[in-house]
Amino acid sequence: MNGQSDEMTGAQSSAAERLAAVRETIARVEQIAGRPAGSVTLIAVSKTHPAEAITPLIAAGQTVFGENRVQEAQAKWPALREAHPGLSLHLVGQLQSNKAEDAVALFDAIHSVDRPSLITALAKAMEKADRRPECFLQINIGEEPQKGGCAIADLPALLEQAREADLPVAGLMCVPPADVEPAPYFALLDKLARDHGLPGRSMGMSGDFETAVMLGATHVRVGTALFGTRPPA
Repeated sequence: MNGQSDEMTGAQSSAAERLAAVRETIARVEQIAGRPAGSVTLIAVSKTHPAEAITPLIAAGQTVFGENRVQEAQAKWPALREAHPGLSLHLVGQLQSNKAEDAVALFDAIHSVDRPSLITALAKAMEKADRRPECFLQINIGEEPQKGGCAIADLPALLEQAREADLPVAGLMCVPPADVEPAPYFALLDKLARDHGLPGRSMGMSGDFETAVMLGATHVRVGTALFGTRPPA
């Protein structure tokens, strides 16, 4: 019993240390960038991690979490939220239109709204459930064919449709191309959000969240720096 208790305490302390390090980095960059303290929301991306890996972060004070898939979140989060009231859950992965109702029921924010059919499905689901998660329009900022997100040129029309459907649009989201300097892509998302009067910028992950905060991120999606390397699928 003692061994198990020591193991849990060790997991909690290392989770607390990782969380403190990420928070300190965000606070430092906010200060360097001349931004108000606390202007960045840290989303702990818990995809593929079991509840046992999530609870030490909750114990350390983290309240905002992100998942990539509706089905995985449905398996983990109802029990976690019952045990720990006050948590906020964000969908940061792609969303199929036929999962819109499930997503609206479970998540407090959806970061991957990227096409007209999904806007229609989400608007119907929100009306039916009388629940309105914040929405971020995902932009394919690097124009990569394999990635989700709407084309930059299609953003004005998509945003107009989302507003007409009365979706609560909080901002824009992007995932820059891998293995290149992300700063120009973050700067572009910041400009697009500003040009369209949107306050939110969901950008930056474990390897580049400092750059994202420097360039205006309001939400950073951090997994590996908080949880360690993901277990194999």
